[in-house]
Amino acid sequence: MTTLFPPPSVAVDALVPTLAAQGHAVLLPASFAQWTGTPLAALEPWRATWHDLPPDHYLRDGGRYRRRRHSSFVVDGDAVEQVAHRAHWQPVSYNALHGGLERWFEPMVPSLCADPGWARLLRTLGAVCSALKGAQPWYVEAHQFRIDTTDGIGRPTPEGAHRDGVDFVAVILVDRHAVKGGESRVFEADGPQGQRFTLDAPWTLLLLDDERVIHETTPIQPAGDGPAWRDTLVLTLRARGFQDPVPARA
Repeated sequence: MTTLFPPPSVAVDALVPTLAAQGHAVLLPASFAQWTGTPLAALEPWRATWHDLPPDHYLRDGGRYRRRRHSSFVVDGDAVEQVAHRAHWQPVSYNALHGGLERWFEPMVPSLCADPGWARLLRTLGAVCSALKGAQPWYVEAHQFRIDTTDGIGRPTPEGAHRDGVDFVAVILVDRHAVKGGESRVFEADGPQGQRFTLDAPWTLLLLDDERVIHETTPIQPAGDGPAWRDTLVLTLRARGFQDPVPARA
C-alpha cells in the first residue's frame, strides 16, 4: 500500500504570503476554482485534451512513458497573447539530461487556448508573480504532460530534482489514474529544509518560486493490471523573455 501524504494547502488569501515566506504554496481544488474564477465543472472539458497528446520523442533515457504538448504566451496585466509556436529550450545548467536541445513539441489544441478560463488562469498567475516581483510582462510556457506506465515505470522528472531557470513554476494535477508513487518533493535551493506530499485531487495547484526551491516528482508505477497515468499542466513564468539558445558567435 502506498502512503499518500496530504499537501500543505493554504486558503486563497494566504497564497501570496505563503509563497513569499517559504517559496512554495498549494491550493486544493475548491480554492483553485475560487482563485481562478472558473468553476471546477467548467474545467472538465479540458481533461479530454490530455487523451490526445503526442509521444515525447526527445527522451534521452530511451523511455516511452511521456506524452506532451507545448505552447507559449505573454501575459501583461489583463492582456494574454499566444505567441508563434517555438521550441522549448533549457540550458544544461538547469537540465543536465535534456538541456541544450531545441525540442519542438506539438502545440496545444486551439479549443483549450481559446477557452475563457485559460486566459483567466494565465492572468491570475501573472498577477501573483507581479505581486511578488513587480508589475511586468510574464513569458509563459505551458506544458501538457501525460506520464504513463508503458515501460512499467513512468518518470515525471527524469532529470531529477531541479530548477527550471524561470521565476515561477505552477504544477497543476489534472488526473491521476490507477497509479502509485508520483510524490511531489520540494526542497530549499540553499538550505536543508524540504517537504514531501502527493497531489491527489484533480485541479490541485503547486506553485513554486523557482529561484528559491528545487523540485521533483517521484516515479509512478501501475496500481493494477490496466492502463495507468498521471496528467499535469505545468506552467513556467519568466520575466524579461523566454529561454532561448544563445546565438553562436561569428
